[in-house]
Amino acid sequence: MNKERLIPLIVATALFMENMDSTVISTSLPAIAADIGTSPLTLKLAITSYLLSLAVFIPASGWTADRFGPRMVFSLAVGVFMAGSIGCALSSSVTGFVIARIVQGLGGAMMTPVGRLVLLRSIDKSALVNAMAWVTVPALVGPVLGPPLGGFITTYLTWHWIFLINIPIGLVGIVMALRYIDPIKSEDPERFDLYGLLLAGVGLGGISFGLSVAGLNLLPWTVVIALVGIGSISMTLYVIHARRTASPVLDFALLRLPTMRASIIGGFLFRLGIGSLPFLLPLLLQVGFGLTPLNSGLVTFASAAGAMGMKTLAARIIRTFGFRSIMTVNAAVSSVFLAACGLFTIQTPLLLIMILLVVGGFFRSLQFTAINTLAYAEVDPARMSRATTLVSVNQQLAVSAGVAVGAFCVESTMWFHHATELNASYFAPAFIVVSVISTISAYFFYEMPADAGHQVSGRGVIVIPSPERDAEPEETAATETANARDQRLG
Repeated sequence: MNKERLIPLIVATALFMENMDSTVISTSLPAIAADIGTSPLTLKLAITSYLLSLAVFIPASGWTADRFGPRMVFSLAVGVFMAGSIGCALSSSVTGFVIARIVQGLGGAMMTPVGRLVLLRSIDKSALVNAMAWVTVPALVGPVLGPPLGGFITTYLTWHWIFLINIPIGLVGIVMALRYIDPIKSEDPERFDLYGLLLAGVGLGGISFGLSVAGLNLLPWTVVIALVGIGSISMTLYVIHARRTASPVLDFALLRLPTMRASIIGGFLFRLGIGSLPFLLPLLLQVGFGLTPLNSGLVTFASAAGAMGMKTLAARIIRTFGFRSIMTVNAAVSSVFLAACGLFTIQTPLLLIMILLVVGGFFRSLQFTAINTLAYAEVDPARMSRATTLVSVNQQLAVSAGVAVGAFCVESTMWFHHATELNASYFAPAFIVVSVISTISAYFFYEMPADAGHQVSGRGVIVIPSPERDAEPEETAATETANARDQRLG
């Protein structure tokens, strides 16, 4: 197997482990809580503590990878995640379980951005779309595979296996990484910005944790607002600090690049809407329609089939139409399928629901592949580690915001109807709101230059004829088009 396929699969293995673990635990919380002698509501601290750990440690990932090498940091991150998984399986108290989840978060905070950095430094930009298509799949498959897998393991085995299945997966990932990933290290690592890390950690932790607990009803809204407020103030102080340092942990100067700016702002809005789906849809199916967690998970798994079907077509579609056209139109199309979930009723045939989820999964996966690839199109190698850190932080905040917005919309609808019990009719406004937010992202993709991301899409690339044959007419036309564009640009 060639490098363009093998390295994305190595990175995807670790990301799949993280994404699946983040969702599989939700299904099994009641069983875990009963076993260690606490309530499911209290144990939801395990979810929020993991998200908090991610938010705090992600900003340090770029510098760590430059200092010690992305291959070594990625392998160690997988090992730390495995250690946290073992800790979760052996936990007999809430305190021990939460601590183990924090350790998992530390590993996950390094796995995601450093895994992408491994990919970016190992794969040529011309092959990046195909590579990102493979890496994107875990982010889509994990959240939908988690609920049915968690339901199956909890029903037929014990909840401990939810975490123990990470061990063989992680070991394979470490062995493959050490064997096939080149030990690339930055020759001149930058000075570590400790003060910036503290400000960013408090800021991101406060915002992410506040938004996360807002969706779980763990704390009063006054406390949630205080957390988000403190986080926002700390992030404001960080932005002021970042302008005065040469090596910020979060480099917002990257937003001057049109493709990075569109990927961050447009990607945040798109992910916010789509990120609410793994939260809203299982609730609708289980609470609203009365499906079991296992049956609900099997229905939502349909969107993973669409995601898998996309991966072989993404590069060809983007190469044919270009990033701007595809991302502008596809953002709207994906949002339509998201809004369609609000039309589901208990009378809607499950087959129709699954068909819509399959098709919607295809378009969402195409959009995620495009967003993840476009972000790095104009980034020079020296700033690639900063770029992966910034993108990972943006994704984390978007998912947390998506859950918070979805939960807030459902609760607001119940309040408006003076309802005390949740039913299926209260989900439709939430799906409409988050789909509108996702649609707004199309504006930021449309604002990009017409040839945005041509460095990685392969569209309009100059083809140099080989000495053995003359250029084909199509290649000559592509060359003339590219030359004309370059002349216009400069």
